[in-house]
Amino acid sequence: MIVNNRLNVGVKLYFLLYDTDLDVIYAADGSRTARMGFDFSRNVTSSFEVHGEIAHIRDNRRQTLDAAGVVHAETADATSGLLGIRHLTTFDLTTIIEYYHNGAGFDSDAMENYFGYIKRGFDVYRTTGNAAMMGTAQNLAAAGYGRANPMEDYLYLKFSQKEPADILYFTPSIAGMVNLRDGSFSVTQELLYTGITNLEMRLRAAFIQGGSNTEFGEKAADCRIELRVGYYF
Repeated sequence: MIVNNRLNVGVKLYFLLYDTDLDVIYAADGSRTARMGFDFSRNVTSSFEVHGEIAHIRDNRRQTLDAAGVVHAETADATSGLLGIRHLTTFDLTTIIEYYHNGAGFDSDAMENYFGYIKRGFDVYRTTGNAAMMGTAQNLAAAGYGRANPMEDYLYLKFSQKEPADILYFTPSIAGMVNLRDGSFSVTQELLYTGITNLEMRLRAAFIQGGSNTEFGEKAADCRIELRVGYYF
């Protein structure tokens, strides 16, 4: 594949070793720096599964903001990983627990610097009409601060029950994501119905909790309710 006039060469290998699914992925230097990844999944029993992933990026580039509001460009190798389990009970309750480490993520100080910079920039804009700091904050968001899960360590937990009380094609679930660095978190409840051919309906309610200058605490809304309808043809 050619991107930005650079040739991107990659390879993916799949193995089945002692009843364990293994994937190895490698991408050579191209439009991005070289990177490689590995994942596995193994059914320890018929109802208990263990899975994990690890990824390494060479010369990962990112921009960070210090307490004085100065932007620094950094280049360093980054290694990320995930380890999780999945369990299914005899009454069809599925539990998923995962720990995720983002090696390219920001620590609590870096995020506090960013949120503080936004607030100072907004004050300057209201007072003088100068939006330069707000523009810089927007560029930093696009460069990494605004991505999903931009910090370093997370815990994910999900419970889903298939067809409770014998209600066919109905699956309710509840999931939570906790930022282990700043203690903020989100909880999402979902009702899924697939009883109509080629039609899928999801009703979701998400609730966010966190203090000032925390990832989830600084989200634009404390709660969100949405209905998604998908039709397949």
